[in-house]
Amino acid sequence: MLAIETPRLTLRRWRESDHEPFVRINCDPRVMEFFPACLTREESDGLIARAEAHFEQHGFGPCAAELRGTGELAGFVGLMVPEFEAHFTPCVEIGWRLGAAYWNQGLATEGAEALLKFAFGELGLGEVVSFAVAENLRSRRVMEKIGMTYDCDFEHPRLPEGHPLRRHVLYRKTV
Repeated sequence: MLAIETPRLTLRRWRESDHEPFVRINCDPRVMEFFPACLTREESDGLIARAEAHFEQHGFGPCAAELRGTGELAGFVGLMVPEFEAHFTPCVEIGWRLGAAYWNQGLATEGAEALLKFAFGELGLGEVVSFAVAENLRSRRVMEKIGMTYDCDFEHPRLPEGHPLRRHVLYRKTV
């Protein structure tokens, strides 16, 4: 996958220079509010390594989202194959994580729309899903803005029973 450009973003493979800003994003409690914990440097670096491995295996993955005007890393927007089993897997998921400084500017929506076009066009997918903690209204709003529709609630299998973040919502978009 080559870089995908939108009016304000370049969605591309990861670089060594992305590690430090990505650590800052992943250790911000505001960004990680709907995840079990903030990530350590090692966990953040591991996420980049897994993203690159995903690109190698599937030809797509979580893209570094770089601001075209400044070259700053805003976070990621990407297509992924979830590694857990649920009633809707196997599938391709679209997801995003941006630093708090980049929220409420339409960047996640802009990047996600470009990746959906890539998914349905170049990849020839018939459906893409997205999911988030039910209370994550910011992500749900992005899902709705990119034309996804609510499908169901589900219990995320990677979180233990009773965990406050276990209840997720599933959204879908088909061609």
